Amino acid sequence: MTRAIMVQGTGSNVGKSLIVAGLARAFALRGLKVAPFKPQNMSNNAAVTVDGGEIGRAQALQARAAGVDPHTDMNPVLLKPQSETGAQLVVQGKRVGVADARAFQREKAALMPKVLESFERLCAGVDLVLIEGAGSPAETNLRAGDLANMGFAVTAQVPVILLGDINRGGVIAQIVGHGAVLDDMDRAQVAGFAVNRFRGDLSLFDGGCDDIVARTGWPCLGVIPWFDDAWKLPAEDMLDIASRKGGACKIVVPQLARMANFDDLDPLASEPSVTVEIIAPGRALPGDADLVLIPGSKSTLGDLAFLRAQGWDVDLHAHVRRGGHVLGLCGGYQMLGRRLSDPDGIDGPAGEVQGLGLLDVDTVMGGDKHVRHCRATALPGNEPVTGYEIHMGATEGPDCARAWLSVDGRLDGAASPNGRVRGSYLHGLFASDSFRARFLRELGHESTSRYEDGVDAVLDALAAHLEQYLDLDQLWELAAEPRL
Repeated sequence: MTRAIMVQGTGSNVGKSLIVAGLARAFALRGLKVAPFKPQNMSNNAAVTVDGGEIGRAQALQARAAGVDPHTDMNPVLLKPQSETGAQLVVQGKRVGVADARAFQREKAALMPKVLESFERLCAGVDLVLIEGAGSPAETNLRAGDLANMGFAVTAQVPVILLGDINRGGVIAQIVGHGAVLDDMDRAQVAGFAVNRFRGDLSLFDGGCDDIVARTGWPCLGVIPWFDDAWKLPAEDMLDIASRKGGACKIVVPQLARMANFDDLDPLASEPSVTVEIIAPGRALPGDADLVLIPGSKSTLGDLAFLRAQGWDVDLHAHVRRGGHVLGLCGGYQMLGRRLSDPDGIDGPAGEVQGLGLLDVDTVMGGDKHVRHCRATALPGNEPVTGYEIHMGATEGPDCARAWLSVDGRLDGAASPNGRVRGSYLHGLFASDSFRARFLRELGHESTSRYEDGVDAVLDALAAHLEQYLDLDQLWELAAEPRL
């Protein structure tokens, strides 16, 4: 019998993704076959799955924690924001179009059959499905046609654990307030609560837990102390991107409005010799950077205009004149060229704009979306690299003659004549320890970390953390066979 349980939060960024990842590793270590699931996600940090689709990066990490390959059924509805009111809609891994917020709210209920179809397939052959909600179930204005939280939980008859975040304050009101706002049917799905991100003496909150239990009738599954190494795991939300103080190698990243697939930064931040500095809008790019890394973007033309509005284009050219290095990945690569053409309006309004002119290449948006896992070799060192591509458009020009990657047997990337400015469509290349070591040596610094081993070590530590502070035996007992 397959069991399922859902972790919903009292708000966004309360730690749902991390807790589900830790539970996936903990129950997998207990010998169970585990799969993660998130009915609806909103993120520009997508992962490429074994079946050639896209899911949220958090579900890929959770799959890794469970010891299974990421699959599109783990996140059947993914929204990728590309403007203030519009987002690319990905259903069961495939781009199906662009939806504005109002249209999606009207039409989202029609996606429930796809969500249930994926969930049913995922349930086959596993012991436990760990489901992650999105945002908060107390957003009553979004309850009609809901896919993300109680709409799914009620439809599939899955018990819910409500997670509150004490670090942001008011956790008693967070949890008790949900009990007051939820209607009777939704409230009945809540099987218990947990408190996350506690700092200090846990016994000081005994009275708080008792008060929540008395006011809601929900049992407490535990109070979870702050997990210090959470930052070492791949982040999904832009809210989780932070500068990381390390050593003398300074890598600067302009914080674009629609940054996407910024997991490229995680292996670099893991290096003791590297300081990764995220530059917020309104700040100049520092003049002492070894490398300026322009990340991927969900809206390349829009983020290019945003970059210029901050004056970062001027800073970049000054950085290059000083002999600094620049790396553009995916959308960042496209921005570095001479021209970007979007004749069909795929990225925004149709038209053509001037690029930053740091690479002698041109990009034309169009064609099918490239979504695939890749095996590559870095040139000229021949270091093995695995990664993924997830982009639209094609880039060509004289600087492509200095390609610095061989991806699945074809050349990729471009470099300036002096090699100080480079671009590529390949994400994930810095997870290769040998390539990262050579790249840092070229900047005059040494690599000392083993990134992939480090991620698994943190997942193991997170599982042990939850074993200590959450009642996993009770959570297993509360999990129930879903209605399929």
